[in-house]
Amino acid sequence: MADKRLVIHPEALEEFKTAVSWYLARSESAAHNFVSDVDQAVELILESPLRWPVFDYQTRRFVLRRFPFAIVYREKETAIQILAVAHGRRRPGYWKKRR
Repeated sequence: MADKRLVIHPEALEEFKTAVSWYLARSESAAHNFVSDVDQAVELILESPLRWPVFDYQTRRFVLRRFPFAIVYREKETAIQILAVAHGRRRPGYWKKRR
């Protein structure tokens, strides 16, 4: 498979920044670990986007192990689009209208 570019929905980026700020206010190491886990998840998604099962609306999700978040994404023809950095226990499905 040819390398696809990464596209992050602006609201997903804002969710990520908000989560980092929340962790940073409580623990610098927790914030660092969260960023590291998200970075690693994105790398794995880019390497093998079909590895995770199909979720709602033809999306897929990578569930982080140490944090209650999932990376919701979909594969487009030329890109991998991250739609949400979604907290596992807040407002399920809120991201479904994102394009």
